[in-house]
Amino acid sequence: MPSLIIRMHDGVAYEVIDDHPSAENATLCLHGFTGSAASWSFLNTYTEKHTRLIQVSLLGHGRTDSPKSIRRYAMSQQLTDLAEILDQLKLHKVNILGYSMGGRIALSFASRYPERVNKLILESTSPGLRSFKERMARLHHDHQLAQKIRHEGLAQFVDFWENIPLFASQKSLPADRLAQLREGRLKANPYGLARSLEGIGTGSQPSMWASLKQIKLPVLLICGTLDEKFCNIAKRMQQELEDSHLTLAEHAGHTVHVEQPHFFGKIVSEFILA
Repeated sequence: MPSLIIRMHDGVAYEVIDDHPSAENATLCLHGFTGSAASWSFLNTYTEKHTRLIQVSLLGHGRTDSPKSIRRYAMSQQLTDLAEILDQLKLHKVNILGYSMGGRIALSFASRYPERVNKLILESTSPGLRSFKERMARLHHDHQLAQKIRHEGLAQFVDFWENIPLFASQKSLPADRLAQLREGRLKANPYGLARSLEGIGTGSQPSMWASLKQIKLPVLLICGTLDEKFCNIAKRMQQELEDSHLTLAEHAGHTVHVEQPHFFGKIVSEFILA
């Protein structure tokens, strides 16, 4: 399915892949850092045209614009953009699937626009850092990563990113799949990635922990058992979310949709279509 270009009121252009537009059940899919709308193409195999998959490349990713202003990447502005995208597609209420960075955005969208969300699927997602001190430390770290991209270039950053402990479990993937992942990362806009880190990274995101109890819609939490940190976060989130279910993926780490695509596609499609 070829991608669409949807322009915001201020002219910023988003890449959107709208699969099965005639389906009544619509799901907005939000990728993680260094991903793109294409990250979710495999889901078509599992939804079997029963679900309209609206896959968005977030600011600084894919073919979406990379604005100069760091304020343009802020969470509040990102949520406004997503609402405008849904308006232009004439969709009032959707399911939202988000992974990592995309999960943080999905959670924030559900908090701000609860009337526009049917169900929420959060993969390897954190509601943010609780304390100001933690956020400032992470903001400094994200700024250093952004500088790394600017000074060393995209290829060296991808080398570094692929070897951080968070993605250690990906090493067991077949060589052709690893090559495919690397190819996708190398297509990124380095300026956009740097701006995304600084504008909507974990350090710049307001904490959502206190808002979890106000989210009343059905939530599916997904994490890989090899990703101990995010499984612990998911367990704490489950205690706060009124209507939530936690599913653990065996033999998978942070990127369950990459490492266990069949398992991921099956549980997501069953949750959406239930």
